[in-house]
Amino acid sequence: MAQVGKAIFFDPALSASGNQSCASCHDPARAFTDPNNLAVSIGGPNADLPGLRNAPSLNYASYTPNFQVDGTGTASGGFFRDGRSTSLMDQAQQPFTNAFEMANASADDVLKSLLTRPYIDQFTAVFTTAAIQDSTTAMQSIGRALAAYQSEDPGFHTFDSKYDAYLAGRATLTDSEMRGLVLFNNPTKGNCNACHVSSRTGGTPALFTDFTYDNVGIPRNWSLAVNQEGTTLPYVPKNGAALGAPNYSYYDLGICGPLRTDFRVGGPTCGQFKVPTLRNIALTPPYFHNGVFQTLDQVVAWYVTRDTDPGRWYVKADGTPDVPYNDLPVAFDANVNVSEVPYNPATAPSMTSQEMSDLVHFLCTLTDGFDPAHPSAYNVPAQCQSSTADSVAATRIQSVAATGATAAKASPSR
Repeated sequence: MAQVGKAIFFDPALSASGNQSCASCHDPARAFTDPNNLAVSIGGPNADLPGLRNAPSLNYASYTPNFQVDGTGTASGGFFRDGRSTSLMDQAQQPFTNAFEMANASADDVLKSLLTRPYIDQFTAVFTTAAIQDSTTAMQSIGRALAAYQSEDPGFHTFDSKYDAYLAGRATLTDSEMRGLVLFNNPTKGNCNACHVSSRTGGTPALFTDFTYDNVGIPRNWSLAVNQEGTTLPYVPKNGAALGAPNYSYYDLGICGPLRTDFRVGGPTCGQFKVPTLRNIALTPPYFHNGVFQTLDQVVAWYVTRDTDPGRWYVKADGTPDVPYNDLPVAFDANVNVSEVPYNPATAPSMTSQEMSDLVHFLCTLTDGFDPAHPSAYNVPAQCQSSTADSVAATRIQSVAATGATAAKASPSR
């Protein structure tokens, strides 16, 4: 079954354009994220439509539990950045008929294409001919095959980073990396471990996520087509009119919409997005659901100075100051996480520039592909080679006007 899933994963012929496969937005060489370094991927019938969210990594996705909400109202698990697909099998089916991803008009069209593929005999050998008698059964079988591939192929979860080798006593962290590890787990400094759990779960090595959802008040990314006030996309609900100041025409509210529709708009989940794994994080820029940050230096600096220097991060499209948490309506400000370190409203930042640099150096050790027998062959991501305290300190958000970003730099919802 996994081999059938692999064939489907890399097959662009199952898209309306004939040019987009699962791997187009989830490239194995980039930890199964978009290989083009775009804030969002491009899809649609002609492979020219911008989507809404940054494509998440599929590395280690098979360890994600099904979506659930516990007795306290805390959501966890699920797939996509808003958890709207309960299981990996369900998630794998959605892009085929998403208007700005593979963009088939219907599941019937997917089945028609599937019947022409060279692996169709292998497909029916696994699922029987009953699986191609109707499109619903065919799509369920496609989902099962893709889920099996992502679960069984070791390339999705190698657990062979430098950090894994260090834990096994087969590698030594540099002084900076070791300081970064301490900062990562220190509840008064980085406090990253609070959500990106660094301890083993049962017999599984640390996955660096607790699979929950959080609203951290990410800055608005003005380079996205969906955030261009004069841009109209037929598949984008202009939901801003009913949500109030700062009165932008569109807001991505995560769990409570607009892509997910089963949570009440206005509730405490508005603005929450799934906590991602940090494994291979240095390979997966840009970052956060809207791709607003290009480097880990930016990410760490933003976490540490979000509340002590908000004017550094929250700007309008023209580069002038905007309200804090400007990718959310002001009415939902109370949903933003302000109670945990490193958020420190009206106080000094929790870390120095050197400490921020050390933390980035530790995050770089979570990159897979480290061979203790040949450490010099380790393919260190480019941003890990250049991370310095100075670059962290200099990092700032730039507006569309400053960067020359265009609506074309946008892409499919995840």
